[in-house]
Amino acid sequence: MTVYRMLRANAGWASPEDMKPGLINRNPRPGQLDVNDYVDRSRRMHHNDLENIPAFLAVGLLFIAIEPTLQLANILMYTFVGARALHAIAYATKRSHEVRATFYTIGSLVVIAMAILVLVAALS
Repeated sequence: MTVYRMLRANAGWASPEDMKPGLINRNPRPGQLDVNDYVDRSRRMHHNDLENIPAFLAVGLLFIAIEPTLQLANILMYTFVGARALHAIAYATKRSHEVRATFYTIGSLVVIAMAILVLVAALS
């Protein structure tokens, strides 16, 4: 998505070496390295996902290893996925920090809950 937006806007390039002429950027121009909100919003969304999704995957794998009930696993995992999807929509549609933080917090609480359940099972 970020690359698509960068190419579409012909702006928001990330590195000075991106200013070398090439197949995609045939005519580099001053200002292409300037922050472009259209491109940078996608970049921030991507960074946010990279802060959250790997932890969910790691804890989720351990969580499944403790063999929770299917209902509990479904509730927690679907809640996380739903919260992340709603967070992405809120970010893409420029909703307030409070709205994004609500969905972020829901997803984080799910990961914390799964981690606690894993620890309890490991210590039992």
